[in-house]
Amino acid sequence: MQKNNFLGYILNIETATKNCSVSIAKDGEMLALKELNNGNYSHAEVLHTFINDIVNQANISLNQLNAIAVSKGPGSYTGLRIGVSAAKGLCFSLNIPLISINTLQSLASVAKVDAGFIVPMIDARRMEVYAAVFNKSTTQVRAIKAEIIEANSFAEFLQEQKVYFLGDGATKCKEVLTHANAIFIENAYPSAKEMCTLSFEKYKKNDIEDVAYFEPFYLKDFIAVPQKKH
Repeated sequence: MQKNNFLGYILNIETATKNCSVSIAKDGEMLALKELNNGNYSHAEVLHTFINDIVNQANISLNQLNAIAVSKGPGSYTGLRIGVSAAKGLCFSLNIPLISINTLQSLASVAKVDAGFIVPMIDARRMEVYAAVFNKSTTQVRAIKAEIIEANSFAEFLQEQKVYFLGDGATKCKEVLTHANAIFIENAYPSAKEMCTLSFEKYKKNDIEDVAYFEPFYLKDFIAVPQKKH
């Protein structure tokens, strides 16, 4: 089947958290999805098998793919490396573009709300999370930060409207964020399912990465711990 600019098969790869997730979409509509969230980082063992499986499920070949999309972070250092390495390898071998997706925007897309703010959170360590703030249309309204959650965190948003917290980082914050406007969405995690629409929108605009030089967004500068001087 000949590729053309009006029909886009995109393979989406999500490995930023413990959920290893892969999907194939046609013009932004998901054709196949496979994911595993067993509480472990099993990406190295299952990712390539998942890719082969969903290509078969979608009844296409790798050569029919128009682009590869990968979750760029923030998230697990090892998970992101595995996903990005696989995506770049496929882009090189198939000579197709690489698209990167903000992991927190993908997670925010899980929440379907009519009003208020959405705060996706990815677990970092202790009471620290990677978080950003989005509006009901999943447009980002506050920058991504690595932050330690305290009782007054997100106060400026909670005072205005309801705020929907989701992700594995939000779970550990329920006892701290007790404002009446704080709502917690359970069992939400970044998934290649939500990447389908996001990656197709970028594909249509030719919003792509340089395959040779692209690196994940680790947010390392925010979590580096200085060594004590002796």
